[in-house]
Amino acid sequence: MAGKSRERPSSAPSTSVPAPPVKPEPLSGAAIDALTGDDLRDILRRLSLADLLRAALACHRWRRVAARCLPRAPPLLGYFFHPVNTPPPPPIRPEPTHYVAVFAPLDPSSPHLSLDFAPEASRFELYDCHQGLLLLEPTVSLPKSILPRLLVLDPASRRSVLLPPPPRDTVPDDRRWRSSRYYIGSALLSRAHPSKLCFEAVCFAIDDGHPRAWVASVDDGDCSWRALARDTEVLVDFDPHWFKRSCVHAAGKMYWHICNSGRVLVLDPATLRFSYLLAPAELADNFCTYRIAETPEDGRLCIMAMASRAGQLQLWVRGEARRSDNGWLLERDIMDMRVVWDAVPGLPTDWAKRVFNVWPSDMDAGRTGKVFIQTFGYGRYSLHLDTGKMERLETKDGKEYGHPIYAYFLAWPPAFLAPEY
Repeated sequence: MAGKSRERPSSAPSTSVPAPPVKPEPLSGAAIDALTGDDLRDILRRLSLADLLRAALACHRWRRVAARCLPRAPPLLGYFFHPVNTPPPPPIRPEPTHYVAVFAPLDPSSPHLSLDFAPEASRFELYDCHQGLLLLEPTVSLPKSILPRLLVLDPASRRSVLLPPPPRDTVPDDRRWRSSRYYIGSALLSRAHPSKLCFEAVCFAIDDGHPRAWVASVDDGDCSWRALARDTEVLVDFDPHWFKRSCVHAAGKMYWHICNSGRVLVLDPATLRFSYLLAPAELADNFCTYRIAETPEDGRLCIMAMASRAGQLQLWVRGEARRSDNGWLLERDIMDMRVVWDAVPGLPTDWAKRVFNVWPSDMDAGRTGKVFIQTFGYGRYSLHLDTGKMERLETKDGKEYGHPIYAYFLAWPPAFLAPEY
């Protein structure tokens, strides 16, 4: 266009000199190594438990520091239980269906454990969970004079061991006692080390009116049994059928509930002696539902009970005072059961039917401050004692959490942080 001239690009070479490339400083581990043990410990303490365990695998130094950052109490990972089909309300009582035990993680960061490493577990039922181990008994019904095989699993390390029943020659003149023997159940006593299948388990039966225990000592799969003498200081003067087969671990001892009874059977793992523990007479005299447990905040021995006359969910603790009841003190009335009944969908309004159909089955052994609520045909729930929040417990495929619900803690400390590792 007129009045405008088009400039041509200059062909002269540029005189600007490009800047030399910046060389990155070589990476060195000296920056991390320069941290003092206290500085590294302060950093590791801020990590979640899962990240702390991963950091401990970095090197020997980090493992030593991480070992000093671990919590003293073993961490709760989740719960094992047998799923059950939701039954219809009474009076219909369908035949139960056995499903293999499954794991419900505590939260998304917890590992998703499974029993798929032990195919034989499908033929066994869960009876105890203690120190990172599970104990199962066969689902097939046996004569009450026969002691069963026991399957013990370590879900975290995916190891298992099948224990044979105690040999008959462990009890002198065993034939004499078999005619009156009534097998009750089994439990885990102790674990020697989290990196090995080294533990002790116990099973017990009533021999001619007195409890007798058999103890299995297992060392990396090698099992040996020994039988103890009958505990003649403890008399079982009722039908042993009323014993609950699974025990409760609480405050260092083991407890077996007895249906419609004002006492529970106690086994002291240190002495392997049996005894009875009386419940508060106020509960026993009124046929109240109660369960032995530990207080969530400090692990004291306690009783969680549903007082039928007062309609209250109560917490009792051990203590001696003028107002104590068989060595128990009523610490607090937790909640009016009407709040619980009103939160259960479809529950009849009749008071007697509500009492019959809904009851507290256990306090959460994970010490989360929750109680598990069981019903006849109206679902399974957890109830938080402080907030009153109720949550329905069901699996992704619509089944209920079966009873009991076992809190699973990781064997502690982890094997690679144990002192003799």
